[in-house]
Amino acid sequence: MSAHALPSTAGRMPATARMPGHWLLARLGKCVLRPGGVELTGRMLAALNITPQDDVVEFAPGLGLTARAVLARNPRTYTAVEQDAGAAERMRRWLPASAKCLNATAERTGLPSACASALYGEAMLSMQTPEQKRRIVQEAFRLLRPGGRYGIHELCAVPDDLPASVLKEMERRMSLSIHVGVRLLTSPGWRALLEECGFIVEWEARAPMHLLEPRRVLRDEGLRRTLKILFNMIRDGEARARVREMRGLFRSFGDHLSAISLVARKPSAAA
Repeated sequence: MSAHALPSTAGRMPATARMPGHWLLARLGKCVLRPGGVELTGRMLAALNITPQDDVVEFAPGLGLTARAVLARNPRTYTAVEQDAGAAERMRRWLPASAKCLNATAERTGLPSACASALYGEAMLSMQTPEQKRRIVQEAFRLLRPGGRYGIHELCAVPDDLPASVLKEMERRMSLSIHVGVRLLTSPGWRALLEECGFIVEWEARAPMHLLEPRRVLRDEGLRRTLKILFNMIRDGEARARVREMRGLFRSFGDHLSAISLVARKPSAAA
């Protein structure tokens, strides 16, 4: 489920029945849209080990929740790359002087090479085609200095030897349900993608994909926001039906769908 924010103008908002799942959830008040929740994000940030000496780049910050956690670590600089102009402007309103948000794509950021020591992106590669995934990871490699760290937090198909036919059926049904193209990889698939682009994978963690399970929602959102989401769902029957449909689909794939985070390093000898 992508973490991208809502469109910048109401005129571009599709009807509830056609709205991408992440937009629908954000409209209902859900802020944490990452497959492994805040817990897996926290583990990824710990593995990235961001310090005051780091220059950090984030791809697709969306609502900015992870950005706030990173800024609390006082990196030397922080740069967000956000595709949606409205979301980028909202980020700029609260970012400190040492931080900035560019309105650009993760494939073509416009940033100079070797400008970052740590870079990460969450819940965005899973929705890209294989070639788009490769271009984004290659851009991350270009932006990182030798020895720099790259973290991802994405959907993961399990087990590692999941038959291709099952994988394709999952992609088809999920894409139809959330109205966003889904391209799933297994853990070896994610590792291969990073390694083919020049990275050395150093850390991996997984978590259940419980994005819409009540316990995960309460843990991620807190009581007040969870009650707000429930209230909004009670008021909007069409949205409530779609959330139930998505949750049912995720549950039906419970044995074959997970969340994964990887942290990889650009070799120190890289040019």
